[in-house]
Order: sequence, then structure tokens, then C-alpha cells
Amino acid sequence: MLEFKSFALVAETLDGSEVAHMIRAGQLPPGICPFRQFSELVI
Repeated sequence: MLEFKSFALVAETLDGSEVAHMIRAGQLPPGICPFRQFSELVI
């Protein structure tokens, strides 16, 4: 189990996993590679 040292790290981790799930589920517009979609949404 991971132990986080700050709430901000927890929020960033959850946001990233949420975006990854959205990409796999096909909920984002097609035409852009999944990595680019992920990086644009996370930043």
C-alpha cells in the first residue's frame, strides 16, 4: 500500500488514474494518441 506525504500527491495520483480510465473507456475524442490526451489533461 502506498503512503502519501501530502494531500496534493493523493489528488494528482487520483486525477491521473481517472484520466487513464477515461482514455481506456473511450470517453475522450478520437484522433489524438492516448499519451498526448493524458499529458494535455493532467498538466
